[in-house]
Amino acid sequence: MGRKNVETLQCSVARSLAVLGERWTILILREALLGTTRFADFQTRLGIGADMLSDRLATLVDYGVMTKTSYQEPGQRARPEYRLTPAGRELHVLVGALQQWGDRHLPRPEGPTVELKARRTDRPVHVAFIDDLGYEVPSDDVAAMLTGN
Repeated sequence: MGRKNVETLQCSVARSLAVLGERWTILILREALLGTTRFADFQTRLGIGADMLSDRLATLVDYGVMTKTSYQEPGQRARPEYRLTPAGRELHVLVGALQQWGDRHLPRPEGPTVELKARRTDRPVHVAFIDDLGYEVPSDDVAAMLTGN
């Protein structure tokens, strides 16, 4: 479990999906971005089985998305704790894009459960394409182009 053979995949999207492409993995990332770090808390918040959670967390650790450490409450045995790495925190954009799409195209009648805001200004934010000069580019003006490889 955990480690997958992604090195043989030519496409970066395919390699990314080999690590991140399972529903539970994205939900684990969402919880981690909301501050969850403890195995039991992931399990309770997501309603996921221990074996499935262990497998998904092992994959995220193996690929440098999360780190695994131990913590110990007084009088208790040591338990695992999982924290996002810098590479894992970069996935906030991915989770934000999924949330943004879902809020727009599959909205809940009572509205979103999470709002994305800039910490510094408390202003709403959205996920977008940004060019190398820092300007937002509308998604219908972005072309996916194959490289010579």
